[in-house]
Formats: sequence, structure tokens, C-alpha cells
Amino acid sequence: MPTRPSIPARIALRRPSLSPADVFVGALMLALFYIAVRLGRAMTVNFTPGHSTERISTNLSNLPYYAARSLARMLIALGISTVFTFVYGTAAARLPRAQKIMVPILDILQSIPILVFLPFSLAIFINLFSGSLLGVEAASIFVIFTSQAWNMTFSFYHSLMAQPLELDEAARMYRLTKWQRFWKLDVPSSMIGLVWNAMMSMGGGWFFLTASEAVTVFVHGKSTPIELPGIGSFMGAAVEQGSFGKVIIAIGVTVIIVVGTNFLLFRPLVAWAEKFRIETSTSADTPRSIVLNILRRSSIPTLLGRIFRPVGRTLDRVTRPFGLAEYPLVIDDRRRRAGDLFFWVVVGGLSVLGAYAGLSYLSNHVGFAHFPYLFGLGLATFARVVVLLIASTVIWVPVGVKIGMDPKLSRYAQPVVQILASFPAILLFPLITLVFIDLHVSLSIGATFLMMLGAQWYILFNVIAGASSIPNDLREMGASMQLPRRLRWRRIILPAIFPYFVTGGITAAGGAWNASIVAEFVTWHHTTLHAVGLGNYIAVQSINGKFAFLLGAGLVMSIFVVVVNRVFWRRLYRLAESRYAL
Repeated sequence: MPTRPSIPARIALRRPSLSPADVFVGALMLALFYIAVRLGRAMTVNFTPGHSTERISTNLSNLPYYAARSLARMLIALGISTVFTFVYGTAAARLPRAQKIMVPILDILQSIPILVFLPFSLAIFINLFSGSLLGVEAASIFVIFTSQAWNMTFSFYHSLMAQPLELDEAARMYRLTKWQRFWKLDVPSSMIGLVWNAMMSMGGGWFFLTASEAVTVFVHGKSTPIELPGIGSFMGAAVEQGSFGKVIIAIGVTVIIVVGTNFLLFRPLVAWAEKFRIETSTSADTPRSIVLNILRRSSIPTLLGRIFRPVGRTLDRVTRPFGLAEYPLVIDDRRRRAGDLFFWVVVGGLSVLGAYAGLSYLSNHVGFAHFPYLFGLGLATFARVVVLLIASTVIWVPVGVKIGMDPKLSRYAQPVVQILASFPAILLFPLITLVFIDLHVSLSIGATFLMMLGAQWYILFNVIAGASSIPNDLREMGASMQLPRRLRWRRIILPAIFPYFVTGGITAAGGAWNASIVAEFVTWHHTTLHAVGLGNYIAVQSINGKFAFLLGAGLVMSIFVVVVNRVFWRRLYRLAESRYAL
């Protein structure tokens, strides 16, 4: 007997009611929008070069506002760094000719101290946003960007270069466009390492926050201090006053910010990135996030996805004329040689012109006789960098492997590690400086420890990312075969983490050179400690406003970093790509 078509139940016709998750997510979005509008207005007040801004108050009631201003700069810089990472990293990995020049440029950029970027970025942005404080804000954000972007770009570039051949063949077989390949293959396959390096970049931004918020503008030879409201400038004012209690409170507020950022942003990202792990079996213990669970229960992200879906489809149609992501397996030798010749003629010509202009400027304003002295200072800083890298490798590689491979330990250690990733170690410098003063410790010795506080985490976090990305199949195989500890390290662990360690090592070295400008020149109240080194020289010349000497020191530091990268780290990169890529 035929059945009559069923009528939908009344409950199925009801509109879905708001859930507690929807209320929470909606309220959070409204609060963030309101805060962004308020902070945006404060960033665009009138400002005239040559007139100092209002002095930073160390009244504790201003700390929440200062903290919000600093966090806004950090997040904006992180967003810009992410876009830069995707564009620059993809171009460096997918364009063979450009790769030969883009990777060395990246080496140079990560080796240039932020104090060298600061004067030029101030001049550009102040003229661009004439009459508004937005120019100084943009310069501050740009300086923070320069402390975040290179680490993320190196990580993304290496992920693309070490991409499994099976995934490349799948992209060819499905005839994905370049846009589709980027979002369906390139970004997902690099997501785990990229998230961890984003956390490290956030910490790098905090590290130089004081230098980016308290700047000096030189107008007609006259120096004018400018202090942007922020927790970095508050810390600088408290140190200048010698207020130990306010320094401790500022550190406490920063810890709250770091923990909150980890809870609301990075912890959800780490848990979400697990979906991109490439393996056939999964571990029972995976990272969890309360915020991510709430977002998944809320219908607002799905609604936003539907709203912006036409934008994605439009971009997909627009990018189709750029062709498929089928990089040719065989290239005509004659066309390749002709293209290489044209490319290097253009690049060589521009390089010669730039080198001539730069050397002429340095010869007229610094003098080449001064450079042996700068190279001597560079050797002193280089020795500290080498000691730092060796100590960090010995200490943190075993710790990172243990955290990354032990799911139970990872559940408790990852939140702590993520907090350490974003904690600005420079906030501890005033306290450590007090210890050095009391114990009469020379900063020439203590500077290595201070530099290590800022650079060692690059190695730890990349090793954790590498160990946690080891497929669960290999872990289970090693356990079932009962491999000895030494054999497990040689055959499974070291080959798996080696590419990540190289990325961590090269960014840690660049970070250490940059950290030297705040580690070799430290101040507490009326006491200033100096260490012999290139970082101390750069800090002093920046204060004195001698831009030519600052540029010369930055050039010497870049030479050290580029030479070491080409002689040592690049060889390890090639080994990682040819032998240890999954």
C-alpha cells in the first residue's frame, strides 16, 4: 500500500534560534569592532613633525589603554606579515630565476637591524601621512613587521620547497589552477609550521616594541622625541624613572595580554591546524581549544562563509587566465639560457648601480678606513651568536622533540610553550640588568645570555613543529618494532626535524643579530651598560642620529649574515630539500 508523502515536522520549519555560542561570538565580534574603531581614531590625530608628542604617563590607570594600542600594532603587523609571507614565499619557491635573487634578499632583510629601518620608514610614512600621527603609527607598525615577517617567510618557503612529490603530482592530475593549488595544497601543507612560526613572530614583535614606540625624528638637524602610547613606551618611561614596581606591573600586564592572545588566537589556530596533518592514522591526543569548540558550535562563521563565498568564486574566475599550476617538467635549454642571460643582465645592472650609489654615499660620509673597526665589532657579536646557537641546540632540540612527540606531555606543555613563544623577553632585561649591576657582571659576557633570551625560541618552536608533524604511522611503526633509542633518533626523529631545525637555526641566527642591538646596550635608570659589539655600536649611532654610520654598521651586519647563510645554512637547506624532504 503506497505511503503518503510525509509532511515536515513543525520543528523542522522553525528558524534556528540563537545558541549561547552565537551570542558569545556575536558579542566578541561587536566588542572587537568597537575597540578597533576607538583605537583607529586615536591613531589619526593631528601631528606636526618637529613637535614632540605628549609624554607617556606612568600612571597605572593608563596601562589597559596602552596595552590595547600595543596589541593593535602587533596584530596589524602580523596580518601584513602573513600577506607578505604568502606572496614573497610563493614567488621565491615557484619562480626559479627569481628564487636566485629573492632568497639572498630575504637573508639581507632579516639581517638588517630594525634601528636601520626606523629612520627611513619614519621619513617615508610621515611624508606620506602629512599632518597626522598615522605616519608615525605606520612607521612603528612597519618596524614591528620587519621583526615578524622574515621568520614566517622562511618557514613557508621551506615548506613549499620540501613539498611531497605525490602532492605535486595530484595537483597536476586534477589540473588545479595556480589559485586553487595555493589554497588547496600550498597553504594547507605548510599550515602547522606556519602557525608555530607566527607565534614566534609575535614574540619577535614584542621584543622590539619599546624601540618601535619611542622614536626620535630629526627635523633640520634637531632631534624630537616621539612616544606613542603603548606598553613598550610605558616600560621605557618606568625604566627611565627607575620605578621597579611599575616595571613589574607592566610585565604582569604583558603576561595577561600574552595569555589572552594565546587563548583567543593561537591555541585555536594550533588545534585547527591539526586538520591539515598528512597521515593515514591519527593520535588519540590532539590539541584542543575551548574557543575553537565555541566557534564550531556557532552558526556565525558558517554564515560569514556563505556571505564571502561569492568573493572566493570571483577570485577563482579572475585568476584562471593566469593558467594551470603545472610547472613544466622539461624546459627547452635554449629558452632557459636566453631567459637566464636576460635576467642576470638586468639584475646585474641594477645591482651595480645600487652598489655604486651606496658605496659613494658611505665613502663620502663614513670613509672606508672605518670599516675594519666595524668588522672587528662584528666578529665580537658573531662569536656571541655562535655560542648562542650551540647552547640553544644542545638545550632545546631534545626538549622540543619530547614535547612534539609525546601527546600527553604536549597537551600540558603546548600552552606553556605558546605563551613563551609570544612573551617579550626584553621586558626581563631591566631586571637582569639590575642583577648584572649588583654582581658586577660585564655586559660583554652577559650580552650572550640576553641575546639567547630573544633568539633561542626560534629553534625550540621549529623543532616542536617538526616533531609534531611526524606522521603517526611512523611513530607507531617505531614503537611496534621496539627500535632502540639511538636508532629511532637516527632513522625517524632527526631526518623528520632536520628541515625544521634548519629553518629555526637560520631565523635564530638572524634574530640573535637583531637582538644584539638591545642586548649589548642596556639601561637602568641612570646606569648604562655597554658590550663590545656591532649591536652596541648601532644603538649608540641611532641615539646620536648618525644615519650614515648606522647604515654602514647595518651593511657590515648584513655581510656577516649573508656570508654565513651562503656558506653554512644554504648547504644545510639543500641537504634538507634533497635528502630529508618527506
